[in-house]
Amino acid sequence: MPHAGSGATPGDDVDELMGKVARGDQAAFGRLYDALAPQVHGLVLRVLRDPAQSEEVTQEVFLEVWQQAKRFDADRGRARAWITVMAHRRAVDRVRSAQATLERELREGIKEFRESYDDVEHQVQVALESERVHRAMESLTEVQRQAIKLAYYGGFSYGEVAQELGLPLGTVKTRIRDGMIRLRDTLGVGHG
Repeated sequence: MPHAGSGATPGDDVDELMGKVARGDQAAFGRLYDALAPQVHGLVLRVLRDPAQSEEVTQEVFLEVWQQAKRFDADRGRARAWITVMAHRRAVDRVRSAQATLERELREGIKEFRESYDDVEHQVQVALESERVHRAMESLTEVQRQAIKLAYYGGFSYGEVAQELGLPLGTVKTRIRDGMIRLRDTLGVGHG
């Protein structure tokens, strides 16, 4: 990574720096990083909307640049474009991976919910249409009520609920589970 005195100079040409990086020039890599990291980080941040993950992906991109520099072909395009395409691809891959994880967690959560509470899901879905459920919802904490409304009325995934409420994913899952247990108890459903 860049070190003191490795800052990009106005005369640095990104394509020229890339050629030096391909030959293992660490100082050129530092200047390339200094020249492009803000642009790469900005692009990744626009895709991920998470500063910590964006920093991580930016570092991964530059590690890949260092490792794959010999594969860059200046005849096929500019280094800046090659690196930004790489950054965009990694950011999109991270989003897809996160979505797949959330969908898997949601499926597992639904399966656990069904296994744990037998027919509660069906009974709650039917009861959600009635005034009785609306009154039962009032017995929940504000966070539980908001999370359940977003998940069940709004069709949000756990991850989207967490983002909407500005809470960690685990907290949202706990609030929804606890809220559903409280609704089950208040509504008197699922008791064998």
